[in-house]
Parts: sequence; structure tokens; C-alpha cells
Amino acid sequence: MALTKLKKIFQSLLPGIFLFGFTVGTGSVTAMAKAGADYGMSLLWTIFLSCVITYFLINLFGKYTLVTGETILAAIKKRIHPAAAFFFIITLTAHVSGSTIGIMGIVSDVCYEWSKNFVEGGIRPLYFALFFIGIIYGLFLKGSTKLFEQTLAVIVGIMAICFLINFFLLMPPLIDLVNGMIPNVPDTGGENSAFLVIASMVGTTVFSGLFILRSTLVKEAGWTMADLKTQQRDALFSGFLMFLVSAAIMAAAAGSLHIKGVTLTKVSELISLLEPFAGTLGVTIFTIGLIAAGVSSQFPNVALLPWMLDDYYEREGDLTRGSYRIFVFFMSLLGLIVPIFNAKPIAIMILSQAFGALVLPATVACIIYLGNESSQMKEYKFSLVTNLILLAILLFAIMMSYMSFTGIIATLKS
Repeated sequence: MALTKLKKIFQSLLPGIFLFGFTVGTGSVTAMAKAGADYGMSLLWTIFLSCVITYFLINLFGKYTLVTGETILAAIKKRIHPAAAFFFIITLTAHVSGSTIGIMGIVSDVCYEWSKNFVEGGIRPLYFALFFIGIIYGLFLKGSTKLFEQTLAVIVGIMAICFLINFFLLMPPLIDLVNGMIPNVPDTGGENSAFLVIASMVGTTVFSGLFILRSTLVKEAGWTMADLKTQQRDALFSGFLMFLVSAAIMAAAAGSLHIKGVTLTKVSELISLLEPFAGTLGVTIFTIGLIAAGVSSQFPNVALLPWMLDDYYEREGDLTRGSYRIFVFFMSLLGLIVPIFNAKPIAIMILSQAFGALVLPATVACIIYLGNESSQMKEYKFSLVTNLILLAILLFAIMMSYMSFTGIIATLKS
């Protein structure tokens, strides 16, 4: 009886675990590790605030679907304008394309550095990229969201355990964690750089695609208003995991690299830089966690456009469509760009995640409009308190967009 109940609870948390795996990928590892290495724990407040906002929005987007039975893009198309829905399809596809390039570049580069411990000269990054692309595309061909959720649950568990172990191995002083919860922008003489890192941290956590996909997952789970508490618990669990693991990644970099004044330019540098602090075992654990993070976020990255198109056209989700398989195949091949052309994956990831912050204000504005439609929401129309919180989030999103834009321009000029 107890085992059955535990299994039921686990099944109810799968959508949240899926969203966590989507969010905390190599984009998060890149942003959080760079923030920890460059600024210590001083930007911990950014993670906390981002995760609170993410939980709040995940919950609202899920609740909208529970109340109306509509997925978000379909609702935006019908109740705002089809052009607004296409705006999200185009911008989010562009965003995950950049993520796909950066993720596989980072994972293959890290595996190459790690393989030097076992093979003289290491195994070329291209071979690792082809291996992981093959696994992800093979799972996509199965065409099952449930399979994705279950596979990600295992991968996410491995990732979380690995990064938490690293946190305890490399934990900075407790006072640094406390001070990091006080909002500030580090004064390092390169203000735009700090802005870009903050924007990328927000962009990878408060990600518009996450909230749109949440609506689809709630619909596919078959949840109704009777499952409102289940949906809220699932959203809270997802937000809590995001904060815990993201903070652990930042702390590991802060407790090792920052205290030595080491600036992170490539994630693969962590393999050699962490070894004196964490030892071979610690580095191995970190590497496994990083690979798990990359694979877990790459699943939804390549499948996001098919999900969004099914949402837009209000049709039964079917990832086995021939056109989807062709698109995802070419989308997956983007992961070969960094290994083949030796591009800089960390720069691509930071810019990609910061670009995500530019889309956020439109996402928040849409849910404010939809949640206040009396004809659809009826007695569940957003309350005054909910609207005030959403307006505060909208202002925060606009500020993050400005910081993102400023940081991107400064980076492109340098």
C-alpha cells in the first residue's frame, strides 16, 4: 500500500521533474558556474528570486489550463492574436537552437577533457557529440512524452545527486551564502559583464518556453480542477529543485575558483581547475552531473517546436509526424557546430540564455491578459494580489531585458 502511494506521488511529480530537467541544463551550469567563479556567492539572490518567479508562473500557467482546458499558445492565438503566438514559436525556436549548439559543445568538450584521464590525447569532442545526439534522437523517435518524463526523472536524479555532492565538497563559508541573498550587482569595473551574467541566470531559469510547455504537460497529464493541489505541489517541487541544484553549482565554483581569483572562460576548464579542490572523484562526479544536465535539457530543446505547433493548431500531441522527425534531425545536427568549427560554447550559451530574457516580458503580459478574461476564467479570474505580483514580475522582466540587451551589445562590441 505504501509503495503504491509513493509511486502515485512520484508519477504526479513527473511534469515538474521534466521542467526541472529542461531548465537546469548546461545553460544553467554555465551561467551559475561563471557567476560563482567571477562573483562568488554575491548573485545567489538572483537564483532565489528567479526560482520564486518561476514557481509562481509555472503554477499560474498550469492553473489556466486546468480552468479553461486550453493550452497557452492556442489561447494566445484565439484571444490575443495569431501573430503573438507565432512570435513565441519563432523566438523560442531561435533560443533553443542556440542552446542546442552550446549544450552539445559544452558536453562534448567536457567529455574530451575528462577522457584524457583514460585515453592518451583524449577522445575527440566530435565523437562524443555524435554519441549523445544519437541517443537523444533515438529517444525522440519513440515519440512518447511519458517516456521522456520517465527517462528525464532518472537523469535528473543523477544530476541532482552529483551537484549536491560537489556542493558539500566545495562549499564556501556559510556567511557568503547569507550575504549572497542580499540583492546587489557586483562592482568589478566591467558592469556590463555582470549585467549579462545576471540576465543569463534569469533567462535560463525564468524561461518562457518552460511556461508554455507547462500548459501542454498539464493537458497531457489529464489533470482537471480536481488536481489543483497536485499541480501546485508539482510546481513547488520543480521550483525547489531548481534553486537547490543551481545554488549548489554556483557554490561549487565560488568555493573553489573564486577564492583563487580564477575566471571561467570554458566550462571544460572546471575539469582541471576543480581537481586540486575536489580530487579525481569529485571531478568525476561533477562531469557525470554535467553530462546528465546536458542530456536532460537537450530532450525538450529539440522537441519544443513540435510541441508548440501541436499546441498552436490544437491537435493531439504526436511527435512521430514525419515533418517533426525531419526537423528534429536537423535541429540535432546543430550540436555538431562547436566540435566541428571549434566555436566558443560558453559565449554561445551566455548569449542564448540572455536572449531568453528578452522574450520574458511578452510572456508575462500574455498571462496577465488571459488570466483576467472573465468569460474564460469565471470565478478563477486573477485576484488583485495575483495581478500586483504579476505587474511586479513584468517590471522585473523589463529590467532583465534591458540588462540583457545592454550586456549583449557590450559583448558584441568587445
